[in-house]
Amino acid sequence: MKFLRSLAGLLGMVAGLLAAAEPGPLVQQALAAETRLETEGALHLFQQADVAQPNDAFILQKIARQYSDLVVEQPDVEAKKRYAQMALDYAQRAVALKPDDAVNVLSLAVCHGKLALYSDTPAKIRYARLVKEETERALVLDPNYAWAHHLLGRWHYEVAELGAASKFFVRLLYGGLPAASFDEGIRQLQRATELEPGELNHWLELGFAYAAAGQPAAARTQWAHGLAMPARRKPDEPAKQRARAALARLD
Repeated sequence: MKFLRSLAGLLGMVAGLLAAAEPGPLVQQALAAETRLETEGALHLFQQADVAQPNDAFILQKIARQYSDLVVEQPDVEAKKRYAQMALDYAQRAVALKPDDAVNVLSLAVCHGKLALYSDTPAKIRYARLVKEETERALVLDPNYAWAHHLLGRWHYEVAELGAASKFFVRLLYGGLPAASFDEGIRQLQRATELEPGELNHWLELGFAYAAAGQPAAARTQWAHGLAMPARRKPDEPAKQRARAALARLD
């Protein structure tokens, strides 16, 4: 009997180890689906991995990423907001588990930026402040995080692009936004291209920063560079379409 109890305990330990190892293949399959741009499939696999291994910050952040990437594919504004909110919920859970991970923190900024697109003006202002705060926090955690430089650069040139009248009313009605400048937007995006020269989105966004700053020749150069690069991720082709449309407007 003692032997049987020991054997049962050993079998239980082995089963526990196998269960703990089970998410490994699931995560590998999910990452492969993500690479193939099969976002829905990747989301389902990461969700299965979350059930098998709950409270894993990496898995939670990846689920947030899939929801975020799927926002643009939703049929209406309410569905887009729902997916953006789901992304934020998972990102917040990842940060709660690993608050010193720059990727997790930047996920919050990305999700708040997505929500801002589909919100009223007061919420847009609130989310815009959060985007800057969270992006700067990610850079404190990892000063060489290219995507944090990218997002901060975009924040600067887009806020700087607001007209004087818009800024006045934002300040009057909602307390204003932190200071922003085209130069800082360009500087941050240039840093992103230095850190990740193979990422086409950095070059394309740098083109938009130059265009916003009134430098169309420099914008054309950056857009041409980014458009010549192959699309590899879900946001790449929409980014290229946006740059092509901007180039057409210059012609």
